Amino acid sequence: MNAEQQIEKNIIDSTSEFFKILADNTRLHIINLLLDREMFVNDIANALNMTNSSISHQLKKMKDNDVVKSRKDGKEVYYSLNDDHVKSIFLTTIDHIKHSQEGK
Repeated sequence: MNAEQQIEKNIIDSTSEFFKILADNTRLHIINLLLDREMFVNDIANALNMTNSSISHQLKKMKDNDVVKSRKDGKEVYYSLNDDHVKSIFLTTIDHIKHSQEGK
């Protein structure tokens, strides 16, 4: 990449914020649960043995940073990954970690 193709500072800053969201163990577990399905808060909380409140707090951060999206169905709010980019980043990172650990 040459100087003319350098990524703009605001994009780098937003990328840093995105990776901060992914730097949390609970949020990574939530992404793992949502890889191929949508779930509502209670199901995520039960799967992770956490309270609905703590999961809702994490989901809000994730939604605010475009990692997840939500849809309402009556009183229930269902969450899913925002797009395939999130899934790809997560799975590519997992592959990288597995590959790195194979050489040790």
